[in-house]
Amino acid sequence: MTSTAADYLWFEERFPELAEAYCFTLVHRLTPSELLRRLEGREESARTGVEQVVEAAFDLLESDDSLQFLAMTPLGDWTLLIEPNGYLGVTEERALPTSAGTRWVSHFVNINGVDLFLWAEDTANRLSFEPGFPDSRWGTAPDELLTVMQDIGFQFWEETSDTARDMSASAAFALAEHLTGVRITPELLRETTFTCGSARIR
Repeated sequence: MTSTAADYLWFEERFPELAEAYCFTLVHRLTPSELLRRLEGREESARTGVEQVVEAAFDLLESDDSLQFLAMTPLGDWTLLIEPNGYLGVTEERALPTSAGTRWVSHFVNINGVDLFLWAEDTANRLSFEPGFPDSRWGTAPDELLTVMQDIGFQFWEETSDTARDMSASAAFALAEHLTGVRITPELLRETTFTCGSARIR
């Protein structure tokens, strides 16, 4: 059964510092080291739990704002990539070439509330949209997941109201799970020792 936005409401409640600005990416059949190599990154010291990851990311930002901190871990056939205050995962110029031969599913939010979801297959953008405004979609298959998106809880124009809670970020997590079969949990974010690296953003 497909998860819904309600299943991921814990993220903003339990990890508020990361929830302010992040990019989560799931990549099929690439190891963390392979992914880092494709992003032309360099290795950094491992960190345990996303609190340490967030701290390291902001330390790096202060010392060199041309670099993005990357935290990665294998999850079955997938690698999870977390970028605190980052966006490489949804930047088509970087993500699409890096998705060669694989499936790439990424979603992003920044501190200003700007958001984006990207599903790519072997360098092709299958679906992109802003989770807060799912009526506007682009890519080679913009409507393929429309029913799934409605079931998950994305708020389309005709369904919105002044009292509706914005669950777009939580819905993005649920849609990523639908496309990958990987469920992100609080325990995963809190207890994992992540392989870390950094990559240039410009």
